[in-house]
Amino acid sequence: MTRTATRLAVSALALALAAATSPTASAATYEEHIRPVVETQCGGCHGADTPEYPPWKREKERFVPQFVGPRMDTYTHLVSFTAWPDTGALMRRLDDGKGSPEGKAGNMYAYLGGSEEERQRNLSLFKEWVGGWTLKRWKEITKEELDAIRVPY
Repeated sequence: MTRTATRLAVSALALALAAATSPTASAATYEEHIRPVVETQCGGCHGADTPEYPPWKREKERFVPQFVGPRMDTYTHLVSFTAWPDTGALMRRLDDGKGSPEGKAGNMYAYLGGSEEERQRNLSLFKEWVGGWTLKRWKEITKEELDAIRVPY
């Protein structure tokens, strides 16, 4: 191998290694990681045939006993439960409780998978996708905490 070829090979290897270890290279994306989990684990109660949040909230007493939640099957619907308008709702519902003062898991954590291992794996994907994982509501969150939520809203 010539010196130029060796330098090119080393440079290519360095660039590939840098790309593979950068935060954006391994960041969870909606299309590749989150949407499949939502379809598999959440779609039965939060799919396209479920009501949008405002009508669901008005008639919550009717929907909850039927295991019908607000619609979350699209990126736009799901994002509204992260940063705004329903800040932290997704995080409060999916959280495993390990970081909360009460230590209580969110009411949807159990549906993240059939085993604790699968739930933890899916929770990790959601945490990576959201970024600034917070259980706070809009009135409680600081500007810095809101800025740490990476999903566009």
